[in-house]
Amino acid sequence: MIHIELANCLDMMYMRKLKYLAIALTLVEVILVSWLVYDVLIARESASAYSCLPVYDVARGDGSYSPSYGPSPQATHSVDDSYLAGRWGANKIEAPRAWQITRGDQSVIVAVLDTGINKDNQDLAGMVVIEVNFTDSPTSDDVYGHGTHMAGTIAAIAPECRLMNVKVADDMGKCQPSVVARGIIWAVDHGAKVINLSLAMVGSRDLEEAVNYAWSHGAILIAAAGNKGTSDPSYPAYYDDCLAVAGTNENNSLALLSSHGDWVDVSAPGFNIYSELPRNQYGYKTGTSAAGAHVSGVAALVFSIAEDTNGNGAVNDEVRWAIENSCTPVGDDDMGRGLVNAYGAVTKATPPISF
Repeated sequence: MIHIELANCLDMMYMRKLKYLAIALTLVEVILVSWLVYDVLIARESASAYSCLPVYDVARGDGSYSPSYGPSPQATHSVDDSYLAGRWGANKIEAPRAWQITRGDQSVIVAVLDTGINKDNQDLAGMVVIEVNFTDSPTSDDVYGHGTHMAGTIAAIAPECRLMNVKVADDMGKCQPSVVARGIIWAVDHGAKVINLSLAMVGSRDLEEAVNYAWSHGAILIAAAGNKGTSDPSYPAYYDDCLAVAGTNENNSLALLSSHGDWVDVSAPGFNIYSELPRNQYGYKTGTSAAGAHVSGVAALVFSIAEDTNGNGAVNDEVRWAIENSCTPVGDDDMGRGLVNAYGAVTKATPPISF
């Protein structure tokens, strides 16, 4: 009897240990899966890393640039209700209402400094007017899928703008500050009015000088705040001459992993954003890259109607002022002036009617 009770006791102790072990293993599994999801989101969302890879300044294998496939003067990008149905971000910032005033203008070129743009996408065909490849990739096309997604969001908001494909991130989504700096200068020198920087990295003297160069030459630079989920600065967003953008979700709260802080200027939709992908595919991305693309689209709209009110020979300062001073408050100081509002921005920039 004693042996049976002892055996039963040992069995109970053994089962209890197995139960605790199972709980511990489950907790470890949850932690590992959480970290895996975090890593995948970071890796897939943004060209945020940088590496020491060789770069080339050519747009094609023959060493030439390729502006030959631009749109005709009559070409426009059509946007209907079905196209916007899944793009909650464009609706949230009141882009359709802004189109009552302007849909953009072909004279406004938005440079997308990223992993390239798949210019053959049915919704982007004819919008890319010039491209260049600063990476070691054999193509200026988008293999990674990030740049096309950003370009699609910009085009959805400013349907009559034109796009400049400046490939500064390789086919794994990696780039380095010196290459981004060269891309910024090239974009400005080739007519870009808006520069979309949906990437984050360490700062460098070359990068800051390129940002300052672009601003002083009349361009506005829109930069993602980064996806660290902290208030640590990200570059180039942290530079004064960049408009730093945090990401929001559909409830106007901070999006998953979005960086934030008193250095952020504005916020924009950056959670589950639907847009174009290479090979005529579509998909969702979460992060401040998409938030930045929304603001670049708004900047393109404002650029199409802004005037030089202070007589300094440029309108990028008026464009930035209109964007920052028309935001919808979101109640969080770490998210800048608030949620960007396309209708409010173009309204502030609309010249007064003369009689």
